[in-house]
Amino acid sequence: MEDRLKGLRKSMKQTTFRQMDFSDQLRKRVHEKITQSHEREEDILLAVLQLLGSEKTGYDLSQLLRGRGIQSFGRNEGALYTLLHRMEQDHLIHSGWDHDGAKYYQLTNKGRKVLQKSEKAAGKKQFGLKELTQE
Repeated sequence: MEDRLKGLRKSMKQTTFRQMDFSDQLRKRVHEKITQSHEREEDILLAVLQLLGSEKTGYDLSQLLRGRGIQSFGRNEGALYTLLHRMEQDHLIHSGWDHDGAKYYQLTNKGRKVLQKSEKAAGKKQFGLKELTQE
């Protein structure tokens, strides 16, 4: 497989990218844009609240967030557990252990109320954007 990819790369350099010249500065800027996280903390919190409507482990949650395109925790899963701990201190979620030793997280009543308010506010933002884009 790797030989085929090397062959493809060589072929593309000779055809597709032959006339393109990237300076080192441009390459760095492109790489920075690709690796920068464009995810806002509010969007991440909303996604976590939505996913914790039923019990989930931290691992399950990280997989579901990745499925939603949130990559913030892909490089640093510890950050997810820090966020979960902070949410637990704010009484938005609670956690418990099952008999196998896995820790589960779920919304509290306060977390459900915050989720409802957040979804309502997010819906208004989307509605406003639709109004602006329609002729």
